[in-house]
Amino acid sequence: MGRAFVPVPTGSQSAAFDRRAIEVEGVPQPVLMENAGRTAAQVLTRLFPRGTVVVLAGSGNNGGDGVVLARALRSWGRPVELLSDPHRPSPDPLLHGWEIPGGPMPDDDARLAARLRAADVVVDGLLGTGIRGAPRAAQARVIRAVNATGSPVLALDIPSGVDADTGTVEGEVVRARATVAFGAPKLGTLLHPGREMAGRLLAVEIGFPPWQSEDVSGRLLTPGWAEGHRPRRPLVTHKNAAGRLLLVAGSARMGGAAVLAARGALRSGVGYLRVAVPESLRSVLQSAVPEAVQVERDDPDALGEALSASDTVAAGPGLGTDSGTARLLDGLLAEAGPRPVLLDADALNLLAAGQLSHWGASGPQTALLTPHPGEAARLLERTSAEVAEHPVEAARELARRYGATVLLKGAPSMVATPREEDPLLISATGSSDLARAGMGDVLTGSGGAFLARGVDPAVAGGLALHFTGLAALLAGEGEALLPGSVAEGLVRALGMEGAGTSPLGLPSLVLDLPRPW
Repeated sequence: MGRAFVPVPTGSQSAAFDRRAIEVEGVPQPVLMENAGRTAAQVLTRLFPRGTVVVLAGSGNNGGDGVVLARALRSWGRPVELLSDPHRPSPDPLLHGWEIPGGPMPDDDARLAARLRAADVVVDGLLGTGIRGAPRAAQARVIRAVNATGSPVLALDIPSGVDADTGTVEGEVVRARATVAFGAPKLGTLLHPGREMAGRLLAVEIGFPPWQSEDVSGRLLTPGWAEGHRPRRPLVTHKNAAGRLLLVAGSARMGGAAVLAARGALRSGVGYLRVAVPESLRSVLQSAVPEAVQVERDDPDALGEALSASDTVAAGPGLGTDSGTARLLDGLLAEAGPRPVLLDADALNLLAAGQLSHWGASGPQTALLTPHPGEAARLLERTSAEVAEHPVEAARELARRYGATVLLKGAPSMVATPREEDPLLISATGSSDLARAGMGDVLTGSGGAFLARGVDPAVAGGLALHFTGLAALLAGEGEALLPGSVAEGLVRALGMEGAGTSPLGLPSLVLDLPRPW
């Protein structure tokens, strides 16, 4: 659970890796299937320790994993029934001589429903990661029956009906209580609506050779990754050496945005924070964030001095998009030089409107853009729905077009760089509890702080995502979660060592994400 590298392959990448493990690395396929089925049986026993299990085994390897699971449960004394696709061999050689009640899946809806009603737990081993498009009629009939039982469902590798590459659903789909992924979670179970269908998402090690970054298009932001990449203060240091951030935020009616971003930056460990706000917000900022040094935004000399004394600029929360603000921000970009720059909110809207002429044709390579889908749509000249439907493509296209690292907020949030060879960084800690105005301001402050502390833009975005998401989880406020609670929760999140241990206590587990609903 503390692993620094948890790969996130697509279905096709997973299939290619599986072939390489068998054909090149010499791992026998029966060994992988045996490990998958038995390990999934162990997970099932921990999640659902009592009751009758009905296993639905499809015709392919996913069904084979289900057969091994059924055999393992039977040998452990658990009541189990195995309903197999008619195209599976009979007797199934994977049973190794064990006799398990069941037989072919009934082709009559009433009889199928009756068999499933006997289940306290249903195991979905119908379709694997290679399936594209809607399930065929016979499979769709079984999926409808499974969902109608109301019994908890454990899906093997991916819920049947979810596209492993995109998370899309084109027909009937299994709604799982939990999903056990073999080797690594598939990208489609982290993208919506696939994430919702997967429920609690677990991944188990089954004997694969080591994954490499080039094997996959993404990697998960885990506690192990965060611990390995977060900056650490040396024993002897001072405020200027711990990162100097210039935050440009707030306007007459949006003072809270500046306050939240400032708190997020300070709680993320920045050593020296300067906040450039209009005169009307100075008393608000002084009262709410006395730790920040105020800069008069309308004083060019004061702003220039603040920029010269800062390592990083973060701009956008509550900033406004009037022509004066556009000129001010464009001037800062012109003077920023090699400093890392983070743009969020209204700064992104100004960029999309073509009002930041000093951004340049490709943009500074040290920049971090943090759009939500609406802002990303304006930057790409698309609709918000298109961005939300294809977030991976949108994040990568933004990074290419603007020559910057992009943190695309969403479900899940993800970080893409302009370098095609870099895998996506995908957040594992976000939830719908974060859907409240002001959360992005805290994220801006946190990302700006990590940039100022000297880490790469992609790492800064990943750290900000991980720790703000963890802070939200630790707050325990559910739908009542406030941005201020996230900012203050960074204290606990950054102070946790070894976070992410699964309560199941299985050494084979490499991932255990809670249900998103």
